[in-house]
Amino acid sequence: MITAIMAIVTVYFLIRLYVSVMQVGYINRAKRMPAVLMGTAEFLKAGNYAVAKEKLQMAGMFIEYIMFVVWLDGGIQWLDRITLNVEEPLKTIAMVLGFLFVNYLVNLPLTLYEKFVLDEKFGFNRSSVMLFVKDTLITMALVGVFGSLVIWGVSEIIASTKLWWLWTFLFLFIVVVALNMLFPTIRALFFDKLTPLEDADLNEKIEKLMRRTGFVSSGVFVSDASKRDARLNAYFGGLGKTKRVVLFDTLLDKLTPQELLAVLGHELGHYAHGDIYKNIGIVGGLLFVMLAIFGNLPSSMFLSLGITETPAVDIIMFLLFMPVVSFFIMPFMGMISRHNEYEADKTGKELGGGFYLANALRKLVTENRTFPLSHPLYIFFYYTHPPVIERLKALGYDEENSQESRAMQETCEADTLEHEHEEAGSRA
Repeated sequence: MITAIMAIVTVYFLIRLYVSVMQVGYINRAKRMPAVLMGTAEFLKAGNYAVAKEKLQMAGMFIEYIMFVVWLDGGIQWLDRITLNVEEPLKTIAMVLGFLFVNYLVNLPLTLYEKFVLDEKFGFNRSSVMLFVKDTLITMALVGVFGSLVIWGVSEIIASTKLWWLWTFLFLFIVVVALNMLFPTIRALFFDKLTPLEDADLNEKIEKLMRRTGFVSSGVFVSDASKRDARLNAYFGGLGKTKRVVLFDTLLDKLTPQELLAVLGHELGHYAHGDIYKNIGIVGGLLFVMLAIFGNLPSSMFLSLGITETPAVDIIMFLLFMPVVSFFIMPFMGMISRHNEYEADKTGKELGGGFYLANALRKLVTENRTFPLSHPLYIFFYYTHPPVIERLKALGYDEENSQESRAMQETCEADTLEHEHEEAGSRA
């Protein structure tokens, strides 16, 4: 049994390592070719950043593999021993939180290197050490409080029924939905400062855009994300009445109003197509499959590992194997996600104009140092969004054909004027 487990984990590790090696080699060759979507200097810098990030990921893979062996070869038993005199359910909570904390500490050097060395070198990091420590302590406190409640709930379910995996699925699915609803509030309370968008004209245009798709939000807000990172982003957070539009201040600084509206049109496309609920459903399906597997593991497996099957061990084994199972399911989820992105781009083109959306995508690639080319295997396993070049082609944008680009712009401007006249007529 142990041999079979380690064989599966080793295959998982080797596939990931092979894909990363192929990606690094591909980018190293591609960055010496003529630049695509950005200037030569930016193209080379983006390629160097992508290679450095991937090498860091490879280091993380080795650590993950080593920790996997450590946990199965005595690590779980060690957690059990140091919590021997702790009564349930505190014992289960202590063991699971201990497992998470040890993994965090082991990976902390890589996290610090990525943020304060790699991201600093390439101009992304704007966070101070004190802000990082503050964010870390807040995150740990939130995990400690809410994580303890979730662990306690799961442990009670495991202890009370043989079909614990099914009831645990229902419980965790409710938690996932609740987190989606509470995420904007939690982020605003503890991390980013959100302020209402002050640009009245832009706010009105965003409201008009939302009305066209029936999207009702609690407001449009600006996040002070630039105090931590220079990357551009925006998101629609929450479900139901908690929905809100959040724009990173970095995004407002770099995109024109028309480009910003096109990006929001893309996000509204996700809403119009029900992608948020589809994604929750997909996550639910993944959760169901994983719990069905781990809820029916043979007792001989635990015996062969020298551990007693308890609620804490069940939860730790689930967390330990979750990356392995999800890795082989992710390509399927990625294909669905990439299809949804193309469809959202179509809506973004209709609402904000293909020319402006294409320009915004190009700016996002340049500002976020996103290397526009990737190995097909890497795309297959990891990409949730289509390669930006393919998205631009689908939008009808060709950077080598300026006449076509101008035609796109003229069409966009004509569509915008036509819609404004229609709205003026309806108001009249």
